[in-house]
Amino acid sequence: MFSHIMVGASDLEKSRQFYDALLGTLGIAPGVANKNRYFYRSPQGTFGITTPINGEPASFANGGTIGFAMQSPEQADAFHAVGVAHGGTTCEDPPGWREGPGGNLYLAYLRDPDGNKLCALHRPPKAA
Repeated sequence: MFSHIMVGASDLEKSRQFYDALLGTLGIAPGVANKNRYFYRSPQGTFGITTPINGEPASFANGGTIGFAMQSPEQADAFHAVGVAHGGTTCEDPPGWREGPGGNLYLAYLRDPDGNKLCALHRPPKAA
């Protein structure tokens, strides 16, 4: 549905360190530099960080969330813990199971150093 997600970063090196550690919990290699950007590639898509090309300050989208698929609740917990340990801040409810109309989901929310809202989401397989 999309080719990539790009978020603005006010301190590119601080954000690179954050995302290198955070996305490393998913087995994604460190970001690859391209001028004032870093790209993280996987078979499912590309995630990038950049200093804004228009010269304005980086900011986050109000109401926006970037969701990352997790293989297990434990991976979601590790993703969240590494993010907080590398300059992120927890937000929403603590990591855990949430009941919704689509079934149970394991969610862990945090904000990156620039305030972008991230979600680690594990959707258990449907029972046969």
